[in-house]
Amino acid sequence: MRMLRWLFLGSAAILVITSATAQTYDPRHPVCLQKWEWGGSTYFECAYTSWDQCRAAAIGLAAMCLENPYWPRAQPRLSGGRLRSSAPY
Repeated sequence: MRMLRWLFLGSAAILVITSATAQTYDPRHPVCLQKWEWGGSTYFECAYTSWDQCRAAAIGLAAMCLENPYWPRAQPRLSGGRLRSSAPY
């Protein structure tokens, strides 16, 4: 009888626990769309290659476009302690 009770409680606990999904930023795309959903939750969709593409997807939604914080940016190279400019003199 005790085993049946523990089996029942264990099964109920497993059914109650829901898996949490972590929000991910896709580093392959520089622009993200932040959507506000009913109930106050937000969702980020990083699948846009340009601001115009993101703005077109946001039309009619409670959403805004923003820069992907995990997009790899080109870093200026240091040479001899000075910043090198890529522009010709």
